[in-house]
Amino acid sequence: MKQFSAILIGAGLRGTIYTNEMLKIKDKFKVIGVAEPIEPRRNYIKEHHQISDDMCFNSWEDILAKPKMADIAIISTMDEMHYEPAMKAIELGYDILIEKPIAPTAKECADIARAAEEKGVKILVCHVLRYTQFFNKVKELIMEDKIGKIMSAIHVEAVGNVHQSHSYVRGNWHSEKETAPMLLAKCCHDLDILQWLLDEPCDKIQSFGKLTYFTSENAPEGAPERCMDNCPVEDTCPYSVKKLYLYSKDNAWFRPACARGIAKGPIPTDEEILKALETTDFGLCVFRANNDVVDHQTVNMQFKSGANATLSMNAFNEGGRYIRLFGTKGELCAYFDEKMIKLYTFEDKKTVEISTAGIDGSILSGHGGGDAGLISELYDYFSGNYNGYRAADIQISVKNHLLGFAAEKSRREDTVESIDKYFNDYGISND
Repeated sequence: MKQFSAILIGAGLRGTIYTNEMLKIKDKFKVIGVAEPIEPRRNYIKEHHQISDDMCFNSWEDILAKPKMADIAIISTMDEMHYEPAMKAIELGYDILIEKPIAPTAKECADIARAAEEKGVKILVCHVLRYTQFFNKVKELIMEDKIGKIMSAIHVEAVGNVHQSHSYVRGNWHSEKETAPMLLAKCCHDLDILQWLLDEPCDKIQSFGKLTYFTSENAPEGAPERCMDNCPVEDTCPYSVKKLYLYSKDNAWFRPACARGIAKGPIPTDEEILKALETTDFGLCVFRANNDVVDHQTVNMQFKSGANATLSMNAFNEGGRYIRLFGTKGELCAYFDEKMIKLYTFEDKKTVEISTAGIDGSILSGHGGGDAGLISELYDYFSGNYNGYRAADIQISVKNHLLGFAAEKSRREDTVESIDKYFNDYGISND
């Protein structure tokens, strides 16, 4: 059995999770190098994978300035930092595992796809929902023709009010100008799932959405710019930074993200959290932050066969995903966070409940088994003997990303976009 060597570029949460999964199957993968500017993160990877000092780098430029040193480059930097390391890794001949979104612009996504094809390297994109037990079961039921031909679909990405405040108001993805639109930053998973389940090209797309609630007009009377500065509604506000970051000690995602660049270790102290809340965007009032991404959006899609789908993303909920598929033989309702699928078939007029319980679907749990499934699939895909149906390679993923960019064009310009034409503008075929 071949053992693939890998280098990690970007040792944040996602990169650490993927390489931790590789540690569980040491006969298949060995991480031999890391590039990460934040020392505690770099040291974590170094220690856990027993990497030598000379294979630890501060930046992607440093590690990719060296001749090709591994089979695989894992690119899990911030969204806006994907393009340059990806293009350089392709040039060097690395096969690549790249975090979604591929890149923050349509042109950059298309450039990466074309460069990979020309160089003959393989790129797998981290659409982890494809590898969950839950969505695999949904796909299997469709492939088994349980509901017949899908005529319509409704998919809901319920971001969650607190998640929205953390990631898309105060956090790393608060600004389209700095990272990517919400449809790419959060919902490229969902566009990918819809395309994967319906398994046919999209014909037209239309979108509506705005930033409506998390704005200065909705700030409580007397609310200061910084949440910690004696806010009059602190006790009742669900977005109080004291509640979310200071008092909540068991949140292994929010606290480290809040103190990024300040904490000296992987688990920040209260003093480090306080400093972050006093000096960074994570301490801003959610109604006085410098955010510009939408807090609710709807995307309407028409497929080549005449089937249609609606994707609804909004922040005003507890959080979770669910999907309803309407077919010629039955209806399927699937609730990701409840791990429950309900299948109604027309022939016998019966409803069957199918449980995929037992696996947590949160980002910290490994996306309901999706993170582990991705790394397992990665091995089979890069080995050259792949015969599965889950892998989202660059040629598939770039099309699903371009759907998001076309939807954004529709939202901004109040148009219905032809996907054939939109893809053609970037040199991508809509087959």
